[in-house]
Amino acid sequence: MRRSLILFYAIGVFCVALCLSACAGNRSAAGSSDQKHFFWKVSDENSSVWVLGSIHLADSTLYPLAPVIDSAFTHADELAVELNMNDEEVVKEIGRESVSQGMLEDRLLRDILPPEMWKTLDSLCAAWEIPMVVFEKMRPWLVATTLSAYAFEQAGLNPEYGIDYVLLDRAAADGKAIVGLETAEEQIGALADTTESDSAGVYYLKTTLREISELESLVKNLIQAWKTGDDDLLRGLLDEDEEDEDTLSNDLKFKDGFEQRVYVNRNAKMAESIATFLREDRNVFVVVGVAHLALEKDNVIETLRKRGFKIERL
Repeated sequence: MRRSLILFYAIGVFCVALCLSACAGNRSAAGSSDQKHFFWKVSDENSSVWVLGSIHLADSTLYPLAPVIDSAFTHADELAVELNMNDEEVVKEIGRESVSQGMLEDRLLRDILPPEMWKTLDSLCAAWEIPMVVFEKMRPWLVATTLSAYAFEQAGLNPEYGIDYVLLDRAAADGKAIVGLETAEEQIGALADTTESDSAGVYYLKTTLREISELESLVKNLIQAWKTGDDDLLRGLLDEDEEDEDTLSNDLKFKDGFEQRVYVNRNAKMAESIATFLREDRNVFVVVGVAHLALEKDNVIETLRKRGFKIERL
């Protein structure tokens, strides 16, 4: 099995949404009241925390949010998100870390990429009318995340409709306290490949270029999965059969390393933050990328369940 890397950017790493903001209809209900959502109530003996799975880049069809989600948010005292993008210092830190960990000093991108990958990137940039000079000093991992942002824009997704962004604006308007679960340095560090070889970054970019051609269909099904709370559809989009077994063997260490840093390690920290909110009896509404909650292995919800917390899906 291989994990869809480009979709994980949309539902696993909030800081990538900022790339789309820099690059740069009618509303319908997200679902009937009897549907299950990627939304959980986590409780101990005397307190509860609400946990919602987000699509960081989305469209207007996700709104209005289901009444059960909207009501829980209204009554919460605090909003916890991966990164508080309403904080100018956080946004500046993302910029600083992207430059620090994502730019080449004494080489060019052309010097790192295999010739065929360079040609594929050149063709894509020509089709999207993006000057190649934009990427020539970027490390491959940063090219991959930036291209993903462009690709989501082409597919009609926008961070302004991302669930995190929408609820951050509502929290600010309502005077709710906003808690950041991570720092920009931590998120960028999970994505970045700053090794001399940039081998993992080349793998990220190769995978991203391959998946861009499938993105329109992937996005359509991703939105449908979120609106209907369809676990099987979401997991099917993220975990697909690998056609080339040799490629899987060669890239396995990069894939496993990516998942450990971007998914497993961060899930453990998110689960600990939620457990802390419960110990402190805080009334918190938590929003993190839905990949952290819905994928089968080492997800936040199952980690909390194993720790003895009561879990209800709504």
